[in-house]
Amino acid sequence: MQPTCWFWALVAVCAADQFRDQAQRIMQNTPVIDGHNDLPWQLLKQFKNQLRAPGADLHSLETTHTNIPKLKAGFVGGQFWSAYVPCDTQNKDAVKRTLEQIDVIQRMCGMYPDTFACVTDSAGIREAFRKGKVASLVGVEGGHSLDSSLGVLRALYSLGMRYLTLTHSCNTPWADNWLVDTGDDAAQSGGLSHFGKSVLREMNRLGVIVDLAHVSLATMQAALELSTAPVIFSHSSAFSLCAHHRNVPDNVLRLVKEKRGLVMVNFYNDYVSCQREANLSQVADHLDHIKNVAGAGAVGFGGDFDGVTRLPVGLEDVSKYPDLIAELLRRQWTEAEVQGALSENLIRVFSDVEKASNHSQPPEEETIALEQLEPGCRTNYGYSAAPHIPRPTGVLLASLLALLLSLCLL
Repeated sequence: MQPTCWFWALVAVCAADQFRDQAQRIMQNTPVIDGHNDLPWQLLKQFKNQLRAPGADLHSLETTHTNIPKLKAGFVGGQFWSAYVPCDTQNKDAVKRTLEQIDVIQRMCGMYPDTFACVTDSAGIREAFRKGKVASLVGVEGGHSLDSSLGVLRALYSLGMRYLTLTHSCNTPWADNWLVDTGDDAAQSGGLSHFGKSVLREMNRLGVIVDLAHVSLATMQAALELSTAPVIFSHSSAFSLCAHHRNVPDNVLRLVKEKRGLVMVNFYNDYVSCQREANLSQVADHLDHIKNVAGAGAVGFGGDFDGVTRLPVGLEDVSKYPDLIAELLRRQWTEAEVQGALSENLIRVFSDVEKASNHSQPPEEETIALEQLEPGCRTNYGYSAAPHIPRPTGVLLASLLALLLSLCLL
């Protein structure tokens, strides 16, 4: 007697439950660390960063992909919160706006101490795990937030920034962004300029993770060559599956493997399927591809929740992570590979960045040339205001002849 359709449907349901139960069991001990969440930007847009405003309570907030109940349901144990300000702040108030976004992240930790623990190192992440809290870290999304100043870079580090995305969707005076590869922006630095290399060296010295999401291919390659520590893509996917220039091509994935770095897969539909619609299975395809090309140690999650408008069916908010893990288990990922993608890979990268740092080494003191900066609303303190007056060639020649004559007479 042949089994009926309902029998096979029941088998499928039971198998799905088995994988999801296994996913939850793993995640209870190894929660997910997400590389990029734009909740702070939503708090600015919706509530002017007023955390006590009506409707802003993170226990009940429903106008975002992220709130406290959803984080708990998704077994999110670590989060890089994005301190993001748009490109139109460049040469204006980018630094001020970035400070305000770091401030709101820190106030989140203070207002919800039972849920969030602001941490600044890999040991702090593990301690937050032990306490059942969400380890909360600051990632600054866009090098324009530095206003081309190593002093600002060091100040942001002191305030808790632990990764810097070298560009957003605009060039800085020292690094090229991904729109250069589409032809929408002109290359300015050929990847990293001389000053841009000083920025990267100072990040290595401090222990700030180099984030290559949003940068051009030339910038990716220059940073991977120069960095003495592993790098990450905090929210990017695989170019081979979706040929969007925000994604990572295979030749760069292989460089990431050599550098022992990390690609944290983005869930934005346009980067997953290159279409308006996508689904959870297609996100798992990106995870599979990165694992196959760069190794299981190079895989992570960077959902881009609250920073995008279109998310895959099955990954509508941060509570859905167990369903994605269940899909990986269904695809025969080992428990160790899943644990790596959830958090162990990121903690390993972070620890390696810390080991490569060297605070006993003198800070970089490079300054960018004033003419490389747009005038905007800036002064020229620290730059010589005296005009350079070239000496006429004849005067220089006469001086040289006089010097030679005096030497001959000695």
